[in-house]
Amino acid sequence: MKNLRTLVLALATAGLLTTALAQGLRPEVGKPLQQAGELLKAGKGKEAMAKVREAEAVPNRTPAEQLTIDRMKGAAAQRAGDNATAVQALEAVFNKVTGAEQAQTAEQLAFAYSQLRDWAKSQQWASKAQQLGSNSAQLKQLVTYLQSQSGDYGAIAKDAAAAIAAAEQAGRRPEEGDLLRLADAQQRSNQSAGYINTLEKLLANYPKKDYWSAYLGRLTRKPGFAQRLGLDVMRLRLASGTLEKTDDFMEMAQLAIQAGHPAEGVDIVEKGFAAKALGVGPEAERHGRLKDLAIKRAAEKKASIAADAAAAAAAPEGDALVEVGYSYVTMGQAEQGVKLIEQGIAKGKLKRPEDAKLRLGMAQIQSPALKAKGLQTLRSIKGTDGVAEVGRLWTVLAR
Repeated sequence: MKNLRTLVLALATAGLLTTALAQGLRPEVGKPLQQAGELLKAGKGKEAMAKVREAEAVPNRTPAEQLTIDRMKGAAAQRAGDNATAVQALEAVFNKVTGAEQAQTAEQLAFAYSQLRDWAKSQQWASKAQQLGSNSAQLKQLVTYLQSQSGDYGAIAKDAAAAIAAAEQAGRRPEEGDLLRLADAQQRSNQSAGYINTLEKLLANYPKKDYWSAYLGRLTRKPGFAQRLGLDVMRLRLASGTLEKTDDFMEMAQLAIQAGHPAEGVDIVEKGFAAKALGVGPEAERHGRLKDLAIKRAAEKKASIAADAAAAAAAPEGDALVEVGYSYVTMGQAEQGVKLIEQGIAKGKLKRPEDAKLRLGMAQIQSPALKAKGLQTLRSIKGTDGVAEVGRLWTVLAR
């Protein structure tokens, strides 16, 4: 409600600080109204209301004078937090104006009634404002708030999804607020699959750290997600800056070493030390032992990798070439790695062809000359076990 209150105050002053004397009003009416306007600009709602009362006390007011008084009273009352008085004044204004001012007055009434917690009236005036052509971001937020007050998350999701679809069809990036509204409604109504899909759209369009954390935290729990891709998810977390805990750095480094990529393990440990997640605290010695192990295994891998590549080339299946090729990538030799992975894919008889494409795409985006091709490779990955999602996420990071 605090944020909503801010919106109310913004609307209360926007466009309503009229220069009363310029409207043919008598000085005894126009002068205090002009002073009320200046006080409103200074954020002094109660003092502005006092000046409005002075103008209201003048007898024999003309219709123009009364309309200007009601306009200023509505703005001053909202600024002062007197929403009951604001409603009375704004309803009087609504019946006397037309066009854009009538739409804005309806919008102000919707906010004023929301402050009075009269949700039905607030919804009524919000709908009227929309019918009259009001389409402000503040009004959209209010409508969403009102729908959430009623628990109508289906309506929120429907409205947000329609706005997102319209933007996508027009070739525009969906509004971040619409994506957040849809995600929130889906989460509140336990639409897990829809929620994670919306998070993916948020990432694709607004790749913020919070969205990375939310999406990757859910991805591994998605029905059908293959556990073999656990290290790949951690790679995404490291690349997106969302791998932060000591245990996560330790686990990822160990998984990389076990997968036959100790050079990657060294890189992970060094990043953990740089982030002060490793090398400090009571287990600092253990962290140092892991670093030493990774360095030792990486040296051994460097010494044997040429022989490993020759053995993989002689194998009837292509999986070993793919793995050796990716080891070259982790050692900073992306183009050499790409060649071997491509040879492995061409050889065929792969246990998991889409995983091989994932490794190829991840390797290609490491080389500036192959990056565009890598994005195409990653987008072409298919599958329902999580490998396609991992590929799409690398395209987001690569951009």
